[in-house]
Amino acid sequence: MTPHTFNSDDLISPVPFDVLNAAERLLGVAVQTPLLQSARLNELAGGTVFVKLESLQHTGAFKFRGAYNSMSRLERAQYPEGVLAYSTGNHGQAVATVGRILGIPVTVVMPSDAPQVKVEKARLQGATIVLYDRKTESREVIASRLSLSGKFALIPPGDHPHVIAGQGTAALEALSTLPADSVRVIVVPCGGGGLAAGTCLAADAVHSTAEVWAAEPDSCDDTRRSFKSGEREINLAAATSICDALLAPTPAILPFSINQRRLSGVITASDNQVLNAMRLLFEEFRVVVEPGGAVAVASLLANPSLLRGRHAVVIASGGNVDPQMFARAINPSNSQVLHPL
Repeated sequence: MTPHTFNSDDLISPVPFDVLNAAERLLGVAVQTPLLQSARLNELAGGTVFVKLESLQHTGAFKFRGAYNSMSRLERAQYPEGVLAYSTGNHGQAVATVGRILGIPVTVVMPSDAPQVKVEKARLQGATIVLYDRKTESREVIASRLSLSGKFALIPPGDHPHVIAGQGTAALEALSTLPADSVRVIVVPCGGGGLAAGTCLAADAVHSTAEVWAAEPDSCDDTRRSFKSGEREINLAAATSICDALLAPTPAILPFSINQRRLSGVITASDNQVLNAMRLLFEEFRVVVEPGGAVAVASLLANPSLLRGRHAVVIASGGNVDPQMFARAINPSNSQVLHPL
């Protein structure tokens, strides 16, 4: 029995219809998260910005969508040990929570330096946690070793068609809420690229011609470099950022194949600009957004020529941040190191 996973040898790629199908499956299960705007953000961005607050999704991140869409389709008898996932935190929490909802055992491979709030939330949902050192060990190798028994269904954070389709439902909701053809730009945080790929498929599903832009940290810009070279580039081992949710070592295979065809490009922001965006989102909407979740807002503000008076949807993808990091973002004493609003 082989593990239930997808790799470069699988000729399975999600299509726009799969996002519509995922939306039906998630109806009444996922939170239809709010889509908000503020005059201050519009002025700073140079256009009309609608922020999709996936930080208010179940488990505090968009990852719930892909986890539920994939795990609810499993042939459970085929995988007696349940689901195995590897994650920097948000995917692990989502899989653990969906496992509890559906009665599926879950094991999650997580980096030892992941925010403690993410590790504990996954553990509290009943998941078995396997920690690793992301500087010296590979989460994929560890997960592959654990899955050799063939009794696990391996649900990766990106390389899975049902995960990608589920993630795309966040953008689908936004595009279905706003007037047809009013949205000209969509900006989404990007780690492995699953959310960006799902967003591309969602736009195509409703025949939107909106530009889709991926956003990532300046210092961990593997998607930007991959987009330019045409090949999947690797982040240096020493590269780091406060955007812990986006520190995948390289773009995932299946999302990258979609993003290559549909993405308009990749924009980035510094850690200081991300902290600035976290504070802005708190001040305008009174919401908690984690660094990786705020990078799309930060990158849009760092690239003021992008919007040019147009309408944009920006996904704030998660809100699972340690209190110390959030305090650092909103503390006025830190304002001198941030770009002024």
